[in-house]
Amino acid sequence: MIQTSIQSLRALIFLSVITGIAYPLLVTGISQVLFKDQANGSLIVEKDKVLGSRLIGQPFSDPKYFWSRPSATSPQPYNGASSSGSNQGPTNPALKEAIEGRVKALRDAGGDASKPIPVDLLTASGSGLDPHISPAAAEYQIPRVAKSRNIGEDKLQALVQQHTQGRQLGILGEPRVNVLELNLALDKLR
Repeated sequence: MIQTSIQSLRALIFLSVITGIAYPLLVTGISQVLFKDQANGSLIVEKDKVLGSRLIGQPFSDPKYFWSRPSATSPQPYNGASSSGSNQGPTNPALKEAIEGRVKALRDAGGDASKPIPVDLLTASGSGLDPHISPAAAEYQIPRVAKSRNIGEDKLQALVQQHTQGRQLGILGEPRVNVLELNLALDKLR
């Protein structure tokens, strides 16, 4: 019985070293070599200041900026420590109320009442952290941003097209616009 306990302890120590130390170090080393930007959070840095991440959305509510997709995280929006969806189904009155509030906010900020609002400006993503909106959601906001900044809509349309990313590998997902990158480029417009 003592010999079996010793063998079991050796196996435990060996497997703990392999799976708890060696494997994580190997994977971390490979990711730092092959995918350094992604492994470090895809941070956007200017003048030694971190402005945000390409992977996590940020709230924008000023009319002079393009607004992000709503976030379902708590206690604050885009909280990476509590990534989750709202878990509100289509028959939930709280979801209906939240969407009505978002429609009102978009319309009050200068949204065209004759145009339908793209769904990604009204509903949160499954993670609640999505940094992207659809090109249609960005285009919907162009009149408001143009008016707030006194910039021509055609100039903003070109900026949105510049920042529209296509489908991954040409077939996966949908075209999308990273809101933080678009707003940073917007601040550089003259």
